[in-house]
Amino acid sequence: MSTILVIAAHPDDEILGVGATIASRVAAGDTAYAVILGEGQTSRVDHREEMAASVIEELHKDTLAAAKHIGFKEVFFENVPDNRFDQLDLLDVVKKVEKIIEKVKPEVIYTHHKGDLNIDHRITYQAVLTATRPMQNCPIKAIYTFETVSSTEWNFAYGENQFKPNVFVDVEATFEKKLSAMKEYRTELCEFPHPRSLKCLEVTAQKWGSVVGKNYAEPFELLREVFTYSNPL
Repeated sequence: MSTILVIAAHPDDEILGVGATIASRVAAGDTAYAVILGEGQTSRVDHREEMAASVIEELHKDTLAAAKHIGFKEVFFENVPDNRFDQLDLLDVVKKVEKIIEKVKPEVIYTHHKGDLNIDHRITYQAVLTATRPMQNCPIKAIYTFETVSSTEWNFAYGENQFKPNVFVDVEATFEKKLSAMKEYRTELCEFPHPRSLKCLEVTAQKWGSVVGKNYAEPFELLREVFTYSNPL
């Protein structure tokens, strides 16, 4: 069994990108954690300090309620200013990621794709790669990036920045848990045809499922994987 860590920029990204897969892995016996680096929502006002602390507290409550549907053992909040990750030195974000990795000691990490439109997603990706440098005692065996609807596809990326999944997880058995978790995000869930609508999440999962002959799938790009085989002799 493996210890899994989802490193997400904002509340709801951990559900949008990998919710059904984590639910499947937890059902199979893995232990899953999530870290939400950004506080969320404060970019929706002109001045961050205008937003009451109670709004962020309610959003965090939604995150914890969503986590119960998926099976996350614990969720960590780092409260980096929303959509302002680029106002911090990258090293500051890296250290936040390193702190959680040291605490959890995951073997598998899921995080954002490098080509996402959202700046916080891109910096999260960079911070994860830096924090998981393959030093001799690095516990990480696999790193995957996920698609985040309303960011990955909105960048209309080409070439190296395009999301090109090479791993697909059959999530038909746990997809309803993803929808139930997303319903907890009262301020983030939108109406169709917005990508963060329940209908669009289902259509997206069906689209990726059709790519590999399944009804529902979540797609990932495998960045790095390390195997160790024992000598049968």
